[in-house]
Amino acid sequence: MKSRPTAHRFAALASLAASFCACAALSTPAHAAGASAITASHAWVRWLPNNLPAAGYVTLTNTSDKNIDLTDVASPDYGSAMLHQTVSNGSTTNMIMVDKATVPAHGKLTIAPVGYHIMLEEPKRKIAPGDTVHLKLRFSDGETLDTPFAVKSPATAQ
Repeated sequence: MKSRPTAHRFAALASLAASFCACAALSTPAHAAGASAITASHAWVRWLPNNLPAAGYVTLTNTSDKNIDLTDVASPDYGSAMLHQTVSNGSTTNMIMVDKATVPAHGKLTIAPVGYHIMLEEPKRKIAPGDTVHLKLRFSDGETLDTPFAVKSPATAQ
């Protein structure tokens, strides 16, 4: 003979279900999958021979109502990845490391030659034109993009 659930059992099950829902809500990331404010396109790396530093370029698009800063870059393919900016001072050009680059609200940031670039040093494997490397781009809103970058030779870059 089957026993019927009592009101007490229903109350216990309802309480348990509410606990699971509360825990799930707390562990949900701030940005749900597919709802990213930042997207990356045209990602590529200018490869140089003899383990010389490479440079990464990408266009970042922000669909949100607020400016979002690119604050960190890392790569499983390189020992060092840093955000740099090329700055002209009259007749000289210098490359400086920067802490952030702003992607404007409803706008784009183009990380391209003679501007911002991602300096890549100490490759962890043999990297050559035709390969793909990955860079993890971290933003001030907590978002992280794992972005594939096509590796190009200087002759075919752009």
